[in-house]
Parts: sequence; C-alpha cells; structure tokens
Amino acid sequence: MDASADLFPRHMAAPLAEAMTDTPVVCLLGPRQCGKSTLARRAFPDRPYYSFDDDTLRDRAASDPQGFVAGLPDRSTLDEIQRVPALLSAIKMAVDEARRPGRFLLTGSANLLLLPSVSESLAGRMEIVRLQPLTEAEKERKPGGLLKAMVAGRLKGSIRPAKVVPSDLIERVLRGGYPEAIHRARMARVRQWHRDYLAAVIERDARDAANLRNFDHLEKMLSYLALQTAQLLNVESLGKHLAVRRETVQNNLAALERLFLVRRLPAWHTSDARRLVKTPKIHLVDSGIASTLVGLVEADWLTNLDRFGRQLESFVVQQLMAQAGWTDPDLRFWHYRDKDQVEVDLVITRGRDTWGVEVKAAATLVPADGQGLRRLAEQCGRRFRGGMILHAGASVLPTADSRVLAVPLSELWTI
Repeated sequence: MDASADLFPRHMAAPLAEAMTDTPVVCLLGPRQCGKSTLARRAFPDRPYYSFDDDTLRDRAASDPQGFVAGLPDRSTLDEIQRVPALLSAIKMAVDEARRPGRFLLTGSANLLLLPSVSESLAGRMEIVRLQPLTEAEKERKPGGLLKAMVAGRLKGSIRPAKVVPSDLIERVLRGGYPEAIHRARMARVRQWHRDYLAAVIERDARDAANLRNFDHLEKMLSYLALQTAQLLNVESLGKHLAVRRETVQNNLAALERLFLVRRLPAWHTSDARRLVKTPKIHLVDSGIASTLVGLVEADWLTNLDRFGRQLESFVVQQLMAQAGWTDPDLRFWHYRDKDQVEVDLVITRGRDTWGVEVKAAATLVPADGQGLRRLAEQCGRRFRGGMILHAGASVLPTADSRVLAVPLSELWTI
C-alpha cells in the first residue's frame, strides 16, 4: 500500500460528481480525517474553499450568516459546516433566489445535518453523499466489487483463490481505515494516533454535534461499546455500567452516532415473524479504533478468537456498507437473530429482495456454519437471492444451498 493517503482512489468521487450536476447543495458527510477535504479539493480544484476549522473565518460566518453567504463566489466549498449551523438557513435563502446545480459543496464531520431541525431547512435542495474511512479495496486500488458481485449473482465467476496470510487480515483489522493511521510503520504508533484522534473528536466535535451536559460519559461509553461491538445493544446494561439514567444513555448514543464513531444496525424482521429478536446490534464504525480501545493485539487471533471475531464482524460490516455507496445506494443493512439464537451477521435488502452474509474468523468451516442463512432463506422464501459465508481460508467452497458460497475474506480487497 502506498504511504501517501492522498494517492488512494476514493470510489465515492463518481457519486459526488454526479450529485453536483443536478443538485444545488451537496453535503459530503463522514468522520473527521476520513478524507472529505482531500476528496472535495481534488474533485473540484477550481472551486473557492473555506474551512471553518479557521477560528477567524468561523467567527465571521457565525456573526453574520446572511452577509457571509452573500459575499461568497457563486460556486463555493464550505468545509466542516457543522461548526457554523446558522449558515444553513442563509444557504437555503441563497438557493431559493438562484437555484443552480452545484452552488454549494459542504462537508461535515458530524451528522448534525440529519437532525430534523437542520435537514428540513434544506429539504429538496440538498443531497447527502457519505464518505467512509478508506476501505481495504481502496487501499489496494481495487474496484471494491464483492458486494456488487453478490447482489448480481456473479460470485462464481468473479472469485479467484487467494493465498492465506492471517497476519495480513489481522493487521487490516487493527489499523482500520483512517488515512493517517495507515502509513505509520509500527502498530504502537497506530494506536497512539487512534487515542489522539478520539481525544480531539470528543473534545472539539462533540460540542458542535451534541447538547450534552457531561462529555466525560462519551469516552467511557465508547470504550464499553468497543467491548460489546457486534452484539445486541443493551441500554439497561449501559446505564448500569456508567451509573447514569436511560435518557443519558440514549443522548450519548445519539452523539456517538452523529460523530460517526458507532452505528446501530437494526434487526431484520417481517410483520408476521414473531419469533425474531428486534433489538439492534451495536457496531463501532472503525475496527482500528475499536481494537485500540479494547487493547486487541495480533496474538489475540490465537488466544482470544471470540473477541477478535467480534471486531472482525464489525470490520466486514463497515467494508460492505462502504461498498454500497458506489454499488447501489438503495441497499439497506440489517442483522437477523431469532429466539433460538440463530443469527445472520448482515442482512442486505433492496425492496423485498434479500441477501445474507455471515462472518467466520476461522479458516475451516464446519457443518453448523450457514445455519443462520438457511433460516433466513426460510423466512424470505422466493425473495432470498443468496449470500456468502466470509471466512479466513483461501478457497471458494459450495454450500448446501446453491445460492450461498463460502468466500475468502480477502475478496473484500482483491476484486
């Protein structure tokens, strides 16, 4: 992998460029330091660029939002817009006066724009493009086509055996996807970057994204959730662990989601499936940050495979959800679990069409693997389109269901 993060291709560049051709306001949303500013400036180098990380510029914009917007060139890029939310009303007024495609390109490091009070002000005028931390396919300059191949039913023709290198998979999980963490030579330096990043985000961005009385709970909650990643969300347990009320837990969870640190993966169910568990799962967005928070190291692959397996599941969820951005934005993501504890790590739907993905840290499959996919297929009937069991081995293997293949995890970054 190239040491220069600026040289990595970003597959969301094409959806971003398309949105700019027909939408007055486009907002590139994603975690801080995932590459939003780099992509915005690389994709549109001739646009005037203003960053609200600049204190002087931010104060000027906040003191006179309408005057600031009126003084901007016709096609401008405004970086870290969540730091001056008052600008959004002024942008709405400017767009209503002259509704031209691509007038404003915004970037945001907090999901502030998805709050009803904010997003309604630009309803029908703004498209949101989501940028994730670097995927493994982007690091390797590959198309990132595994999800597309599965959804199109072309897994058989697109898969090639890969050499098993367990240490490679382990390092990818531990490093995560933030550009600054990728080129650091030693894992100790990667972990130090993760710690500094979290401190900066919670100290600075959390105050822009959340109306909380006590920000100390955020870091404690995030550390606890890192231990619980890929498990059912238990709000009561969180409250007891932090010694806070349920309302405080919900407010802090919402803040961590807005900061792109955690995601809630809803439970898939049908209206008549009474035996399905409907509690969401919690996932940390970046496996590198999660691994640092729980102290995961390479040796855990052998000595603590259960904990590593949960981090691996969150890693796969992130990779496939990121691939959906340039594959098919209509895809939706869920998890499946029933009251018999049979589960599918990731359920993907488009309308009623349904696919399933299971993640196995082991290189060898056993007969019980795929039980969840079989149960999901029973629930879906003819709407079940197929799926895959991602494993740490090297071979593509058939399963009892011809619609499901066992696929090496390495295909996430080799096709």
